[in-house]
Amino acid sequence: MAISQRLELRQSQSLVMTPQLQQAIKLLQLSNIELAEYVQQEVEQNPLLDRDDGTQNATLVDTDSTDLHSAAAAPSENENQQPDSLELSNAETLPDNNQAPLDNDFDNYYDSSPDNQWNDQDTAFSSWGAGGNTRFDDAEYSLENRLRDTVTLRDHLREQLQMEVDEPTERLIGVHLIDHVDEAGYMKASLDEISDQLGCPLDLVESVLQTLQSFDPVGICARDLGECLAIQLAEQNRLDPAIQALLDNLELLAKRDLKGLKQVCGVDEEDITDMIAEIRALNPRPAATFDTSDVETVIPEVIIKSDNAGGWRIELNNDALPKVLINNKYHGTVSDLARTKEDKSYISEQLQSANWLIKALHQRATTVLKVATEIVRQQDGFLQKGVQALKPLTLKDIAEVIEMHESTVSRVTSNKYMVTPRGTFEMKYFFTSSISGGDGDAHSSEAVRDRIKNLIDQEDAKKILSDDALVTKLKAEGIDIARRTVAKYREALGIPSSVQRRREKKLSF
Repeated sequence: MAISQRLELRQSQSLVMTPQLQQAIKLLQLSNIELAEYVQQEVEQNPLLDRDDGTQNATLVDTDSTDLHSAAAAPSENENQQPDSLELSNAETLPDNNQAPLDNDFDNYYDSSPDNQWNDQDTAFSSWGAGGNTRFDDAEYSLENRLRDTVTLRDHLREQLQMEVDEPTERLIGVHLIDHVDEAGYMKASLDEISDQLGCPLDLVESVLQTLQSFDPVGICARDLGECLAIQLAEQNRLDPAIQALLDNLELLAKRDLKGLKQVCGVDEEDITDMIAEIRALNPRPAATFDTSDVETVIPEVIIKSDNAGGWRIELNNDALPKVLINNKYHGTVSDLARTKEDKSYISEQLQSANWLIKALHQRATTVLKVATEIVRQQDGFLQKGVQALKPLTLKDIAEVIEMHESTVSRVTSNKYMVTPRGTFEMKYFFTSSISGGDGDAHSSEAVRDRIKNLIDQEDAKKILSDDALVTKLKAEGIDIARRTVAKYREALGIPSSVQRRREKKLSF
């Protein structure tokens, strides 16, 4: 067959994701914190977009209360409305949503607040500053009392280093060692590597490390747990050979092997019990009080409340939803001033982009509320009775009811939280695998984990339940589960084996 070039005309269909569709999908999977950052970037880039302060003449993305079904059924009539809440009873969805929105009237706050009803003399600029008679001269309002300086672990150690070490070389080594202390207070760097890196003798590095180990907090700069505990015991003058032998065999203590510990320490049962009690009173993380790492705040996306009639009210968290608007007044001004084709095209593109953002925010809110509503409907038993009533649930179950794709439900439930009467949970929490029951009913894996934990918490100290015994008890309750599954769930809960629990409870007596 001869190889030759030729032209062919073919017709085919393919799925193309427009930029608008990509934007809608991106917004759907963002958490409310990430969404606020994204919207802020769009406001900065698009001159026609503004954040809502309640004073401008603009087209607003309203986040006040509205009915989910009316918004979903007639988006063309209410495109700029974001659904906020609906009521759900045990039998059906109740579209009654006549509660008036709460308006945040900050404009009149300073007029009505007693603290801000100042007279002319108080607010005169000549009275501000040193020697004035205003409230700002009070000690309560002084700058020193209003600023707070957080002392880090590194700063705390370096301050002690400056006071205790005078030799410049040792100070340099000390600063380098302090930089390798982790958040728990342990020295994670190899002294040999530090010696080679700084070009100094190893014994000098070890000497400086010993100096650092004498600093506050007690136990700081230890290279392992045994050394950390030994430093604290030495500070209390309790580091004798017997307890040092125990520190050298902490793996036996972790296994609750009292017999082995008594042999290596050469003490009787009473002494080993006292020694273990001393060790338990020590601090394995000496730098915990200096842990100033930022903790990410969880802001719930959905709020679930009881309607006092056997049902639930599902609301979007208004405070977490960004409110954006199109500044119609500014758009009219720049449209009138535009003369060139490029200027008119730019204004048109920005207006289209702003409209798409508003529609995408509305669609995101609608979808989140739909998914949350169906989750509440499916997991009503959990809200009523607790985790033991949690039903098996998959993304497909929700997707089929709300007539969306599973990938959409997955994006909606990622990194989003719901406040319920039983606590704050990620929406993914309510999706659990199924475990068959002896009575034909399916049980949620999360509910089975909770039941295993309760059985172990209630077990008799003289009759510890093995994994096989747990299987027997669960089967008696209609939960058909294998022993290896019980062991997997037990380990996931951080619960030791029956042998280790028996040793631990025997030790506690």
